[in-house]
Amino acid sequence: MNAKEILHKKGTQIYAVNEEAKLREAIKMLNSRNIGVVLVTDNEGQLSGILSERDIIRRSLAQETGFRDENVTKTMTKGVVTVEKTATVDQIMDIMTNSRIRHIPVMEDGQILGLVSIGDVVKHKIAEAEHEAAELREYIATA
Repeated sequence: MNAKEILHKKGTQIYAVNEEAKLREAIKMLNSRNIGVVLVTDNEGQLSGILSERDIIRRSLAQETGFRDENVTKTMTKGVVTVEKTATVDQIMDIMTNSRIRHIPVMEDGQILGLVSIGDVVKHKIAEAEHEAAELREYIATA
């Protein structure tokens, strides 16, 4: 299974804020949508960063007050790690593990197709293991 197939199963809903948005607006979106990350895009809709709950916590530790009224660009992670739609689940898992990230945008020709989370990867790996176990049980039963 690859990133495009994961997005086909889970949907391609993307939560994003413009890079001119205030951090306060992004926090409200995270809270109201019950999500852990929003993408940050420029005026052309191109990915310029990603803002996670961890980014907000780090920012709040560095500056206790006033930071929520600053632009998201001061808090977001720049240089976002992304994958192409053809990336396999194992490749995505390796990238997430090595980069210590929980969300990764899926791209095609510079356009954002969607977002894959560590939960999506785990769900696929569990389904894969269950399928293999069922095949082994069937093989043993017919042997």
